[in-house]
Amino acid sequence: MHFLVRLPVQLESATSVHIRSYLDLLLEQRLAPKTVNERLIAIRSFYRYLHEEEGKSIKNPVLKGMALRLPKPLPRHAKQSELDLLFEVITKKRDRALFMLMLRCGLRVDEVANLSLDAIDYENSQIVVLRGKGAKDRTTYISNDAADALAAYLQVRQPTKEGRIFLVEKGIHKGEPISVRGIQKRIEYYSKKIGVTLSCHKLRHTMATQLLNAGADIVTIQELLGHSKIEQTMRYSQLSNMRAQHDYYKAMNGVMKNEYFKG
Repeated sequence: MHFLVRLPVQLESATSVHIRSYLDLLLEQRLAPKTVNERLIAIRSFYRYLHEEEGKSIKNPVLKGMALRLPKPLPRHAKQSELDLLFEVITKKRDRALFMLMLRCGLRVDEVANLSLDAIDYENSQIVVLRGKGAKDRTTYISNDAADALAAYLQVRQPTKEGRIFLVEKGIHKGEPISVRGIQKRIEYYSKKIGVTLSCHKLRHTMATQLLNAGADIVTIQELLGHSKIEQTMRYSQLSNMRAQHDYYKAMNGVMKNEYFKG
């Protein structure tokens, strides 16, 4: 195998120490973490084959936890021009309400699919999200434009005893609650129509980034999104160049006005 060529050791004698040395060698060559992990998987699989298929009494030198931690991709948000295109082509009142709730309220796609009529508090402009991710309840708020879009849909929504808000509008499942996949197909349809890559999750990410750029506190955004850990929300700060730019110039203007720096 490749690592045995680099490290002079017999198959039966290879240990976790040899594997770690091999990892160091790969990292010195500046291989990507994903490539390194693929090499580890190949070695582990080969030793499993020797043990299970060839009947060799041989210990697998690749231990649990050796794989490198892969960097998580930063959440991507939509540009305002892309949002303008999206809502320009949406004619269905249901779909406009669906995506406005994600964009303005930060709801996950499954939370929108399961949203019930009694969860909407129009008087206080609130939405109670029951059993969100991690089976946790939370309260989020509804903007005026999202409230208007939802009200417009409810006016044309067919009479039904179904408690969930968003329903299938045609076909054999007409009148039934729309599924998560059904909602995802709608955003895929519009995304293809305008030639822009959008997703339900991207709309939620956009709300978080827009709030951060507008000066909202990171803890507030954490609560609105229903993140269990602040680290999840902090990832948005890596994208918020506008906020960083604003803070920089505000602070720098103060520095330049300081009498100590005038010569």
